[in-house]
Amino acid sequence: MRLLIVEDDDAIAAPLLRAVQREGYEVDRVSSGQAAIDTVTAGGIDLVLLDLGLGDIDGLDVCRRLRADGFAGGIVILTARAGELDRVVGLDVGADDYLAKPFSLSELLARVRALLRRSHRPEVVTADDVASPAPTTPTASTTPAAPAAPAPAATPGGLRVDRAARRAWVATDELPLTAKEFDVLALLDDQRGAVVTRETLMAEVWDENWFGSTKTLDATVGRLRQKLQESAAPIRLDTVRGVGFRLEDAAGDA
Repeated sequence: MRLLIVEDDDAIAAPLLRAVQREGYEVDRVSSGQAAIDTVTAGGIDLVLLDLGLGDIDGLDVCRRLRADGFAGGIVILTARAGELDRVVGLDVGADDYLAKPFSLSELLARVRALLRRSHRPEVVTADDVASPAPTTPTASTTPAAPAAPAPAATPGGLRVDRAARRAWVATDELPLTAKEFDVLALLDDQRGAVVTRETLMAEVWDENWFGSTKTLDATVGRLRQKLQESAAPIRLDTVRGVGFRLEDAAGDA
């Protein structure tokens, strides 16, 4: 896993860099918003630790631009702005988590691990991760193996969610989803047509120990709804006031 630290204060960046490196991650550090955008655009970044008080571009604008450019990795905002409104705005523009300064390094690392677990695509493995099957010697009596059955196809133009790969498609176009957006979509898709309560979504996606504002859920659903609409998915993501959300097919709508 490769992380990017975006922090212009050397006194904060240095211990943060050492702590993350001790966890075994590859780490890059930049001190400006434009450098962060350029580094992420170049590829290979799995998670960004983003300070808001940057000298050239406000961190919120950096977050917004990264998401607009299709970055689907994790973004954790680190900032001295601790008000609820600031947290909501940060999450609304695409951040996955938010830590107010000063923060505990152990708590930050725990949040990084949790976010990487959620966003990791399990099909990306190295050769050492999988034992190679022993070769078999064909004989005259060997029966050719039947071809593997293809994965079930989505309804033409419909939505397909692959939990194992942590990917979602509308027809043949993949949706650019953040880790939290995917988790919300997958949970709603598992119970398509039924209402999933806000409490269930918060407990499953953010975990039961989340004590922040549930407005972060509304922000995530709002971004997800917009992406589904932009992809012309024949799907409705409805809000059931006072209860939760429902994902259902919209192909039969007049």
